[in-house]
Amino acid sequence: MSVVSTVDGVTDYWNHNVAYHRELVDAAARRGGSVLDVGCGDGLLLARMSEVADRVVGIDADRAAVVQARARLDGRPNARVVVGDVMTSPELDGESFDLVVSVAALHHLPLESALLRLRDLVAPGGELRIIGLSANRSAVDWAVSGALVVPVRVMSRLRGEADYDGMVTTQPRDSLAQIRLVARATLPGSRVRRRFYYRYALTWTKPI
Repeated sequence: MSVVSTVDGVTDYWNHNVAYHRELVDAAARRGGSVLDVGCGDGLLLARMSEVADRVVGIDADRAAVVQARARLDGRPNARVVVGDVMTSPELDGESFDLVVSVAALHHLPLESALLRLRDLVAPGGELRIIGLSANRSAVDWAVSGALVVPVRVMSRLRGEADYDGMVTTQPRDSLAQIRLVARATLPGSRVRRRFYYRYALTWTKPI
């Protein structure tokens, strides 16, 4: 059962990524200032953050998703959506943000260079928050994923899981252990935790 609703012309839905939007919107509200959403997709999270932050920028390499995001954010003067690769986009040159977020996008990018790039986009004293997917490589990984199958399916059924049209997906390559190792080297003081819905959360605050 998929549940997609439209309120005032804005499409709303729930899935395993959207489940984490509230905590990211709360982080944007605490930070205020400027926010970058890497892999913004159709702009659902970006629209929610635009209500609590001074300025929001979304970037996505999928042109079709950017078209949807721009339509969703039409009429919001504090919001901008860029089509391009976060690793190379000239539209981000010289930019830094009080909060950089990314939901289910990091595994589309080369891990170490992507973390370095996102690190550079965070302003001094700012925060990086990633909700990501990891590959099952160890016995622990498989055991945790197996234990989540039933509760995740139940929640998906109850909430009516749905995606936006044309959502681009790919399988993660890096294990949680690998992500922790690379994060430790590139983002000293970062924290990586397993989360529900087969996700992990990475948080890091850039020193002033």
